[in-house]
Amino acid sequence: MKLKQVLNWEWDAIAGIIAAVVAIVLHILHVVDEDVILPIVLALLGLLFINFMRHTRNNEITAEHVERTADAVNSIQSALKLPDVTLVGPRNLRSANEQFLRHMGGETIWFNVCLSMYKTQPLFDTLLRPAVDSPLTSSIQFILDESQKDIWQQFVQPKIAACAGHAKVKEPRWCNLAKTVSFILADSQQSGGAEALLSFWGEPFMAQTTAHDVPRFIFHVQKNAELLPHLMELARSNMLQAQCGRSG
Repeated sequence: MKLKQVLNWEWDAIAGIIAAVVAIVLHILHVVDEDVILPIVLALLGLLFINFMRHTRNNEITAEHVERTADAVNSIQSALKLPDVTLVGPRNLRSANEQFLRHMGGETIWFNVCLSMYKTQPLFDTLLRPAVDSPLTSSIQFILDESQKDIWQQFVQPKIAACAGHAKVKEPRWCNLAKTVSFILADSQQSGGAEALLSFWGEPFMAQTTAHDVPRFIFHVQKNAELLPHLMELARSNMLQAQCGRSG
């Protein structure tokens, strides 16, 4: 047994118990009478009360330290601000996309996305079907470049038509878009606000292969980020352009 453990024992309580046992034994043996036992009992009660008060004060001091530590932690947490935009690399790309689709809801906008990603059934089932079939999403609006019409009609639209939630997918708004910015914009049921997955056409954000462009890096634009209003305005202005083009 270590000396430190022995020193941590409650020696005053142990001494009191020993004294009480000795007094009781002596009284049973008629060595001492009640006049001697009574002072011993009173002394033991006083000792136990003092021991109780000491532990009570120690508990109060411990509670005060815990409360101050909790206040300090809360102050640090409130001072920390989550980044408005986080970069997601190739290793976490799929999980980040799946998580975004799982929590997305409301009216969603898919701006200038590369439809070639959805040509094969496995990729369609991973990258688009969850949003189409999700009960959280109320509508899906694609805003696409005119050059992707053939891919839409030949590969993507038939797959969407086979989904249970195909009715929520609106007719794409066809525009003349420069191949620069691409994003998915939706309300997040997890954060309670609008979020976006943002990418850019071309290297290094998209890997250009012979078949199609594959995202390599994406930006997760968080709730309340200053970038979100600009993405919303970009989508709105191009939707108006597409509407005016159809009217003309």
